[in-house]
Amino acid sequence: MKQVNTLDVELSVLRAEGRASGRDTEFAELTRRLGFEYNRMILHEYYFSNLRPGGHFKPSQGSSLGQALTGHFGSPEESRTDFHAIGARRGVGWAILCEDPATGRLSNHWNSLHHVGVPAGCKPLVVMDVWEHAFMRDYKASERGRYIDAFFRNVDWDTVERRPREPAAVRPAAAA
Repeated sequence: MKQVNTLDVELSVLRAEGRASGRDTEFAELTRRLGFEYNRMILHEYYFSNLRPGGHFKPSQGSSLGQALTGHFGSPEESRTDFHAIGARRGVGWAILCEDPATGRLSNHWNSLHHVGVPAGCKPLVVMDVWEHAFMRDYKASERGRYIDAFFRNVDWDTVERRPREPAAVRPAAAA
């Protein structure tokens, strides 16, 4: 939030100076950074809100989310395998299970650099941070798979289950 607020102030100053132009390199860079920092903030809100100690490894049997995962991936287990493969890829970023609100389609995505990779308009349902800071304190760089398994043992499926029913993507920090 601090970075977003700082960028907002810096961009306001440039706008007041008449420098709101794609040709102004400082303005262009700060607007690029704003997208990066804003999505970073939002994704962390989703990440922390879809976790709780002692969660379950998958949604409850017969839940609407479990049925949707079965419809789109074959089973919740196949969805998790696909999500795990995306999260285990090399590089920093995010693994995100998204819902396209227009079609109800569920799909897993890799999001690199916070602002690159999620289809526009899609709702994040399950968000996993796979930047090193998320797991390097507890796991070696080569143990990302163990981190992903631990992540799934702590998913708050009740929170994830509510997300598709919400009329828009709702973030706890923004809703307060």
